[in-house]
Amino acid sequence: MKRIGIAGFLHESNSFSPIPTPYQHFKETSYTTGKSLLDRWEGTHHQLGGFLEGAKQFGFKPVPIFATYGIPSAPMSKESFEQLSSDMIGLIQTALPLDGLLLALHGAAVSEPFPDADGELLARIRRLVGPSLPIVSVIDLHANVSPEMINATHALISYRSNPHLDQRQCGIEGSSIIMRILNQEISPIQALECPPLLINITKQYTNEAPSKQLYSDLETVLNWPGILSASTAMGFYYSDVKDMGASFWAISDSNPSLAKKAAQWLAQRAWDRRQQFLGDLPNAKQAVHMTQSKIDGPIVLMDVGDNVGGGGPGDSTFLLSEIVCQKTSNALVVLFDPEAVLTCVEKGVRQSIDLLVGGKTDNHHGQPVRIKGKIRLISDGRSLDTQPRHGGHGLFDQGLTAVIQTLEGHLVVLTTLRSAPRSLEQLYALAIVPENMHLIVAKGVVAPRAAYEAIASQTIIVDTPGATTANPANFKFQHCRRSLYPLVKDVKYSASTL
Repeated sequence: MKRIGIAGFLHESNSFSPIPTPYQHFKETSYTTGKSLLDRWEGTHHQLGGFLEGAKQFGFKPVPIFATYGIPSAPMSKESFEQLSSDMIGLIQTALPLDGLLLALHGAAVSEPFPDADGELLARIRRLVGPSLPIVSVIDLHANVSPEMINATHALISYRSNPHLDQRQCGIEGSSIIMRILNQEISPIQALECPPLLINITKQYTNEAPSKQLYSDLETVLNWPGILSASTAMGFYYSDVKDMGASFWAISDSNPSLAKKAAQWLAQRAWDRRQQFLGDLPNAKQAVHMTQSKIDGPIVLMDVGDNVGGGGPGDSTFLLSEIVCQKTSNALVVLFDPEAVLTCVEKGVRQSIDLLVGGKTDNHHGQPVRIKGKIRLISDGRSLDTQPRHGGHGLFDQGLTAVIQTLEGHLVVLTTLRSAPRSLEQLYALAIVPENMHLIVAKGVVAPRAAYEAIASQTIIVDTPGATTANPANFKFQHCRRSLYPLVKDVKYSASTL
């Protein structure tokens, strides 16, 4: 039976995030080795869960090595990256000899010395195991894919849905490919094409145009004879790196010209529709005003500028300030505010409280807002969702959490850990029935939709300021390619073989 190593290292690095990313962040968030990796990830909707399911389906022995991830935040320090790299590569070396490696990566990881941290890590692994050992990696749809990532792998596969609900299936696909390589059924050839294109984060919902067409094109390519796999990554323009932007690649069976043709066809199709990927959104004042009309069911406001899943601090108050100012009723807002939570713990449940919340990380995400009310609940902040949700983690931890019922009838949830809003179970576990709210602020863009659309009467994407604000022109890029549409309106591109 073939011995295939299973390992993972995922971090989405935001060059403009105020949240540091030390080594300890990974240790505290999720860090597993050996059997603990199996206990944590088997049966999950993550690609690591897909790798383990693939072992059962395709008959190989999974060798659990190492898996860690961090909540999106600033680029890793040199010390953090080197320690994580040392941990991972040391454990891979200990696991040798192996017949192959299945790796779960993000594709938008950045460290201070290595802007392409994923590519650097893959290159180090390749040097360790040699040129012939099959390496197949499954990465995020928001990856900034580099030639180094392609060159170090036999096959690279990205998710094909946003919210990311197909991670497990992509892991199974990767397992199938690596076994076909080992059985000498296929000889993969990869080709990468990167047009000078940024796709606005607010246009990346794959269930709707224009992104839906990207993945319709991808399905077309996947049906071409001789194509083993193909991927479209919409990129992550909060990572200020050379390879920032959309990317398209295809994997053929021993046919480099076919792989190149497929990748360039996908890229040209996207480029021809580039104007469709521009964003146009209401600001916080406009969006809250839009919620004043009576409507059945909750209205969900997506707080783009404080997208926790993209590196936002989770304590932006722009929308809460407007809710208070416009006297909107029955709103739910979640804020990262450890200081306020500790004050609530000291006061105790059912006690009255008057405190300033949010706006404490920096000066770019609003000012603290004063709220008065009663402490309704204090919780450990943990919840479980067995359904496919963005990220595939299943387990959610908001840290010690307090729920305050304000005098105006709002619910303000205060957490001690940053946690992206990806599951309604995060609210149900706090005895909150989100279906009964008039207005819900979700600190995300697309990721929350997999859970929230089941109850939302309307979803409004809001262009708020912050570390993840929608318009890439708001950032001062220093390292990316200079000629990127729409930063440069008249940039030229043509796929050379088409």
